[in-house]
Amino acid sequence: MDFNNTWRETLYSGIGQHFSIDKILYHEKTHYQDLMIFENMTLGRIMVLNGIVQTTEYDEFIYHEMMSHVPLLAHSAPRHVLIIGGGDGAILREISRYKNIQKITMVEIDHSVVELCKQYLPKHNAGAYKDRRLKLIIDDGAHFIQTTHEKFDIIISDSTDPIGPGTSLYTTDFYQGCRNHLNDGGIFVAQNGVCFLQHETAIESYKKLKNYFSDVSFYQATIPTYYGGIMIFSWASNNSLLRKINMNTLTNRYKQSGIQCRYYNPEIHANSFALPQYLLNML
Repeated sequence: MDFNNTWRETLYSGIGQHFSIDKILYHEKTHYQDLMIFENMTLGRIMVLNGIVQTTEYDEFIYHEMMSHVPLLAHSAPRHVLIIGGGDGAILREISRYKNIQKITMVEIDHSVVELCKQYLPKHNAGAYKDRRLKLIIDDGAHFIQTTHEKFDIIISDSTDPIGPGTSLYTTDFYQGCRNHLNDGGIFVAQNGVCFLQHETAIESYKKLKNYFSDVSFYQATIPTYYGGIMIFSWASNNSLLRKINMNTLTNRYKQSGIQCRYYNPEIHANSFALPQYLLNML
């Protein structure tokens, strides 16, 4: 391999992964972060923020389907969904497939991410930015959650790792704000990293969420792009039955939605809450 034409991730010290660069499509510093989009022969187009892979064309569907369909189908009838982050548009794409949802609010701190992903990663949003139910707000998600007067059925925090602009989305104040702006029976989910290598982040999130929600756990998916093992997602609600939804109910909801997924299915949903013992021991 020609290492002069290789990009190396900087998330961990001592270990990591590298990607060959076939073509750099964009690389500049926005107001908030260093943003790079390049082409790779295996994974397609890849977006990098501050030296960390955020998403690739090839396997993004795993992450975005699990972030979206697990809470949406666990909830009996979501009407108003809040997305924090998610500027690439793929969470929005998945949510917009539900006809019963009446309003989608999306809060993204960096307007450049939205516009550049529309241009260079159009498959991610697949036209979802044109959905009339969408209200796009350019703001820090932590600031928005502290100042809004609205309430939501589902809050999805599609944040970066707790580095740079994403740091505020892992704080006690943010979690408390999310609790205050969920309707009864609401669900909060968030990306919480690769737990084998980022277990301290998982433990801290768990402790903070337990202050405001009676049912806190994680669910998992294996996503090739995110190096180091399974990725986990925070789950928080004040209704423990939502996490333990009956399989027949879940299957019926999925069928009635008419949605076809590439990764998600009801069996994956139910089993994703089974966690490795090393994580349970730490918690």
